[in-house]
Amino acid sequence: MRVALGTLLLLFGIVALAQSYGPLPPAPAASPTSPAGTTATLTPSAAPTAAPPIPAGYRVRIARLRIDLPIAEGDVQRDVDLQRTPEGYAFHLPGTAIPGHGGNAYLYAHARSGMFLALWDARPGDLVVIVTPDGGELAYVVAEIRPRVDPSDVSVAEQAGGERVTLQTSTGPSPEDPRFVVIARPQT
Repeated sequence: MRVALGTLLLLFGIVALAQSYGPLPPAPAASPTSPAGTTATLTPSAAPTAAPPIPAGYRVRIARLRIDLPIAEGDVQRDVDLQRTPEGYAFHLPGTAIPGHGGNAYLYAHARSGMFLALWDARPGDLVVIVTPDGGELAYVVAEIRPRVDPSDVSVAEQAGGERVTLQTSTGPSPEDPRFVVIARPQT
């Protein structure tokens, strides 16, 4: 019952966000990694905006954790209701921000080797890089780790609170198990 309520609250939140915000602003210019190996930083946008599906060509990389996954648009019915999330991708939660457009870009993946299992070893200060379809890079830094978020707690998907990337994986095989959540803010 608690999982169904959490899923329902999440869906209502996504619909409310989609209805309350205007069109998506243009993406900020992202520059590729410099020859010296530094990563371009992200300038937060002024206001969060409900987002369309994430375009093809985005990736999430956390070098220290050896995470490097393409990002695809999630499907709430497939991933939450049917519990059939595909492997080999990080998924963008429908209705959340596109990285680099302000707001909360919410990404989730299985807690499996080669996916988000290594997220359990994240530390504050870890660099999270979002590669854009044009090959640019948006840099974020892990600011907060929440190892046991109740499935009914949808506050981690809210758009208020400025530019960030929220990464989520599971802590166990059951939908009732807590979620492991990492929040990264733009690198300054």
